[in-house]
Order: sequence, then C-alpha cells, then structure tokens
Amino acid sequence: FFIEELQKSPPTLTMITQKGHKYDIACILSSKFSIPKKKKMVTENPKDVFMKCGTCSQTFAHILNREFGHAEEEAEHAIDPLAGGIVNRGHQCGMLWGATLAVGKEAYHRNPNLEEAIATAVTATQHIVESFVNRTQTVNCREITGYNLNSVMGMVGFMIKTLSKGMKNSLCFNLADDWAPEAIQAGKEGLETDPIQLKHDPVSCASEVVRRMGGTEEEIAMVSGFAGGLGLSGHACGALSAAIWMKTLRWVRENPGKNPPMFNNKMAKQLIKGFENMTDSKMLCREITEREFESINDYSEFILAGGCERLIEMLSEE
Repeated sequence: FFIEELQKSPPTLTMITQKGHKYDIACILSSKFSIPKKKKMVTENPKDVFMKCGTCSQTFAHILNREFGHAEEEAEHAIDPLAGGIVNRGHQCGMLWGATLAVGKEAYHRNPNLEEAIATAVTATQHIVESFVNRTQTVNCREITGYNLNSVMGMVGFMIKTLSKGMKNSLCFNLADDWAPEAIQAGKEGLETDPIQLKHDPVSCASEVVRRMGGTEEEIAMVSGFAGGLGLSGHACGALSAAIWMKTLRWVRENPGKNPPMFNNKMAKQLIKGFENMTDSKMLCREITEREFESINDYSEFILAGGCERLIEMLSEE
C-alpha cells in the first residue's frame, strides 16, 4: 500500500526517513526498495586508537571497554606485555588478550555475583576466539605476522616490512581495522549468551592467580576468560598471562604516566623463566594439563581437584 500511494503521488522530497534509515524515493519508485542491513560501527577509528595506544593488546582493551562504556587506562596499559603473543613470544595475538580483558570487565558489571561473571566471561571469550579464528584462521601472532618477534632479526624484519607499507597500512593495523567491529559483535553476543548450567561455582586458573595476588573482584573477573589458554581453547597458559598483567598493573600504578617496558620487561621474563622451569618449557594449556576441556564445569572440576595448583601458587608469589 505504501509503495502504491507513493507511485500515485510521489512526494517532493528526494529522501524519506523510516526508523532512522533514509531511503531514496527514486529507488523506491523503481522497485529497488530494500531495507539496508544495519552496519556494525566502531566508535573510534581502530587504526587511530592503535597509533595512540601503541600495542595491539591495549588497543582492543581500549576499543571494547569504550564500547561497553568503561574507561580504565591503568588496566589497559598493563595489558601491553601480552602484545606479540605474550611478551613477543608469538602465542595468542595481543588483540585477543585485550578484547578478553574488556569482556571480563563487562561480565562483572552485568552479573549479580562473581561466580556468574566468571562463567559469562569464559563464554564471551569463546565467542571472541571463534570470531578471531574465522578472520585469521589462527590465534597465534607468529602465524599471522610470519616473524619471530622474540628475536632481533625477526623484529627487524617485521619492522622493515611494516614501515615499508606505512604504519597505518601494515598487516596488524589492517587486521585491527577489519576485526574491531567483529570483535565487538562477538563480545556482545557472548555476553548475552546464557552459560551452561553450572554444577558448582566456576573456577578459573587466571582468576585464582589474581585473587591470591590480592586483586579486587572486578580484576578477578577481568582475567577469568584467560582460563584454559583463552576461553578453554588450550593455547598458551592463561594463568601466566594473568600474573604478567597483574604485576604490570601494580607497576603502572606505581609509575603513573609511564608505559611498562616492552622489549626488556625483566619482571615478565622472570615469570616466564620460572614457569618454563616448572613445565619443562611447555607453554600450551593442553600440553601442561595433558587434556582439553569441554566446558567450564569440566575445567572447574580439574582446578578444584588440584590441577595446576603448583603453577598457580608459583605465579601468585610476590
């Protein structure tokens, strides 16, 4: 009826507005009328944020935090060492760690208690990881960049390639630009997904590390998605990353206005050395635990039964 009336007596305006969308009258009259799909938006330009933040991990903590209405610059700065796949070691991309930290914070604010926040954060992280893998086919920084950023030659080669294209046209900047709206969408979907029926209060190795280090309930929730190698996906240990983040957070608070060291982070290197000594140089959760986890219930039962207790205790030490 609407189309028929327009054809009988077209309005003089060239555009009409309906539910916030503008439609061209000529398009309607030529029977090409269609409601455009809602475009996913990012409040800030990801490349500009990346340029300002300096690391992929801080960039995505910043972007998702602002999307959820949060701003916590100290916590965002403290995620810097996880860039490059945990202190440039090539494991999970820093974008994943930053996004996971942000959905953990939002999970805390959406849920009435810490236990539900932990379960929600793990579920949201699984959505984040799935989205990233759909975009890149991997979670690992080294596979994305093609360089070993933990070596001088690898870092030099990567920087030459990056600068030759111009920073804002580099691989990582383009990935950030492409994935940012997808990360936001995945995070929201994960946060709105009901976690599985819990058999008992969920436990996260990462959250337990932060709890023992004196973290607040919010900080405990923020890292909970790190569990099991990020959303129980079995990759590099989330407890290790939580310890690095928490110790760096303390450093940031003690050194206002300064950025934590990236290339010579003695604290992080010391933690990693102790970690590798205890695990025989194993970094992946699935290799350390010699199993994979199907759900937060499965994982919590493992931790409650004493799984990874020695590692958690070592990483929590002052």
